[in-house]
Formats: sequence, C-alpha cells, structure tokens
Amino acid sequence: MYEIMTADEAIRLIRDGDCICVNSFVGIENPIELHEAIYRRYQKMQSPTHLTMISSAGFGVWDDEHNAEGYIREGAVDKLICGHFGAMLSTKKLVLEDRFEAYNLPLGCISHAIRAQAGGLPGALSKVGLDIFVDPRKEGPGINRISIDDSLVRHVEVDGEEFLYYKLPKINIALIKGTAADRKGNITFDDMFMSGDALSICQAVKANRGKVIVQVDRLVDTPSRPRNAIIPGCLVDAIVVAEPEARNEAYTALTGSFEIPYEEWNTWSERLDSVSVKQSKNSTVANIIGKRASKELRVDDIVNIGIGIPEMVSRFARKSGMLDMVTLTVESGGIGGFPVSGQAFGAMIGAASVYDMANQFDLYDNGGLDVCFMGALEVDKDGNVNAHRGPGAFAGIGGFANITAKTPTVVFCFSFTAKGLEVSQKKGIVEIEKEGSISKFVDRVKSISFSARRAIANGQKVLYVTERCVFRLTPKGLKLIEVYPGIDVQKDILDLLPFEVEV
Repeated sequence: MYEIMTADEAIRLIRDGDCICVNSFVGIENPIELHEAIYRRYQKMQSPTHLTMISSAGFGVWDDEHNAEGYIREGAVDKLICGHFGAMLSTKKLVLEDRFEAYNLPLGCISHAIRAQAGGLPGALSKVGLDIFVDPRKEGPGINRISIDDSLVRHVEVDGEEFLYYKLPKINIALIKGTAADRKGNITFDDMFMSGDALSICQAVKANRGKVIVQVDRLVDTPSRPRNAIIPGCLVDAIVVAEPEARNEAYTALTGSFEIPYEEWNTWSERLDSVSVKQSKNSTVANIIGKRASKELRVDDIVNIGIGIPEMVSRFARKSGMLDMVTLTVESGGIGGFPVSGQAFGAMIGAASVYDMANQFDLYDNGGLDVCFMGALEVDKDGNVNAHRGPGAFAGIGGFANITAKTPTVVFCFSFTAKGLEVSQKKGIVEIEKEGSISKFVDRVKSISFSARRAIANGQKVLYVTERCVFRLTPKGLKLIEVYPGIDVQKDILDLLPFEVEV
C-alpha cells in the first residue's frame, strides 16, 4: 500500500548500493524534487552511496547545479548506464575524468532490457548495436578507462543468427514523475510530455522486491479512468507531491490537452523557440542541406528527424507541403505531430499518439520507419559514421543506433567541413567563401555509431548530404552522385577528401 510522504521521507527508502532507474527523457520529465532530496541527504549523511543509476535517455535538466548533478559530482554514484548524457552538463565531463564507471548503450536497447526485466527475463536480444562501438568485438559500452563491466553487452548466436544481448543490473528503486495520484494511488500522466519507460520500470522494481517512488503535481479525489492510469497504485510505495514550477504558456501545446491542427504547428513551434535555448538554424549551410535532404521524403512516409542540421528538413518539408503528407515520430513515444528541439526535446506539438518508449523502439528496430534524417560528426572512406563522440567530449548514442539500424532510407545531414566554414548561395549557385578547418571526412572514424557494412548487408539506401554535394553508400564505399551548381568538383570536393571516391 502506498504512502503519501515528503521527498525527504521517501528518499529514506533508498539504501547504500541500490540500483536506481530514472524515468525521464534527456532534459524533460525528471523527478527533480526526488533528486534534490537525495542530494540533501547525501550532504548530511554521506548516504545513500555506491549507487548504480540507469536511464534509457539520461536524466539531466541542462543545469549542472540541479537534479542529480550534485550528488553524482560529490561521489554518491559508482556506476551510470545511460543512452544519452547531453543534458547532464557536469556529469558528462566527470565521466571523461574517470570519476566513476559510465556506460553508453543504445537508448532503445536499454528500454527493451528494462521491459525484459519486468517480464522476468534477465536481458533483451537485439540486432541493434552489431558492428558499432557498443559491440564487445569493437569497443564495448564503457566510456572511460575504468568502465570494464563486460556483462552489460554480449555477442551471442541464436538459431544461427547473431545478436547482442543487453543485460542490466537488477533495478530495485524507481524514481518516476507523474501528473496526479488518485485516492487509490493510480498515477496519471495527463500533463506530461511522455510516459517513457514508467510502467516497465515499476514492474521490474516490484519483481525485484524494490521500492517505487513517484513524484506528482497533485492528488485528486476522483478515480482515474482505467486507460489513463499508466501506473496502477498497487505498484507504488511512496507518493511525493511537489507543486510544479510555472511553465511558459507555449509549453501547454506539448501536453495534448487541446487539439493543435497542422496549420498551427509552425506558430506553436516559434513560440517554443522564443523560450527555449537552442542553436540558430538559419545558416546558409543548414538551409542548403535541409532543402536537398527534404527531397527524399515521399507521401505517407513514417519519419524520424534528428536534432541540429537535420531539423531543417522539416522546415523545407513544410514549405513544400510535404510535411502534412508524412508522419513524424520522436524516440520518447510520440507519433503524428511535430517534434520540438532545444530543452524540450522529446516532446511533440499536436501528437496523434504518445505511447510507451519501448513500443516506439519496437517500431524503429524492426524497420517500421521509411526514412530518417540524422547528423554526423565524422564519415570515413567506408561510409561508417561517428555521431556520438567528438574529441574530448561526448553526448552519447541516444536513439541514433536504433533509428539507423534498419530504416530503409537513411539520410545523413552535415557540413563538409566545420569550424570556420562560410558559404553563400545566390540564384542557386553555391560558393565556398571560406573553408572550415576541420574535415568531417576522415580515413577512419574515431568510434562507429553507424556501420556501413551492416547497412549494405541490410540493403539500406544511405545518402550523405552536405552543403556542396551528395554521396551515396555502395559496397565499395562512398560514391559522389551530385554536385551543386557553383561547386568545383576537384578543388571543393576531391582535393579535400583523405581518400578516393567513385564519381
């Protein structure tokens, strides 16, 4: 039977050495008050300590002084297992200093491993991750020198087919954020942007005889409608009521509390842009890439668009009218609306459906998308892509590996060079005014996020769209298939590549 508690009371349920699973998505829907209570207790008692923390998509809030950053920084955590670390500003720096063990697994594979544990299985099989960095035959999931746990990912063979087997430590504490708890303890997510892995996490924790702690905005007397109760009260141990921070009215567009027709998506997106810190997307380079990449969309496509330069695809799809003829998706579980970026990444404007994250990755892993548009840090001569780890920095693979593993058409959107690149376009003529000092094309990528060999074996169509040309993946490597007007093939492309390509 659940109890209503303060955050400080609820956190006493956590013991040293516990394995905590946090339901969140990058920077949204974090149970912030629960994290703050852990930090208060740790500062006072140096407990709980030796914690293992698991989250499919990470649990930061883009602020290194809030959420879990404090107690992680001061030593409460021994091991982190996350799909993405982007919103965990100080934590991702400490990882590279070998302060604690840290592992990066594909977001969807963590989600599926949590669901497997909920069903009494020790782990989950997946073809996602084969031949990329997480594959133990390559690098394995460890991010730093002390992360040597080889039990998290294993290469196995079943009925003559190869898979990766993802196995998480047994989860015995759940930290969840919901909207409301009714008098039976049922938890609804009405004002939330997503439900993520919430139900699977709770089921896994109860199977492991652990404790489920849920932070909600309010208590309600009226029982929830059965289909709206994401977490049944019988799975909940502690409910903490924490009045939510005031949100800008623009964020009301993301809860699904009222209908937002297609014609209003852009208006709401602009309102969100004005209150969310994000990179400007109005550069000439991004415009050229987005416009060309958007031509790969077809009527009735089911689509995923990555953050950064790929977001420009949606801008040009809207201009052409194609955006209203495709279905967009986002990793957190949204389908049929318009994904937002910036600090609210994971939410959707006008979503038709938002279901559990594991279900979304069922769709992705089995080739349910028609086309995806992703960014890239590096591309090598074979067509392999590094999108998760730069020099001295990393954000993590997130859903990238799941999305690109089996999607029939994969379009990488990135500039040919970086750091100082200046490009102009007049009347369709592209001119490289100043070349960037860092080439995105390398002889061998530092770490593999996308395996060209695997894509060829799968029969996927793979394009690499830049601001000056387009390459296509072939069994022999990259093939130059388009050069934009104004671009000198030899000087602006071939002379800058560290390898030969078919033209």
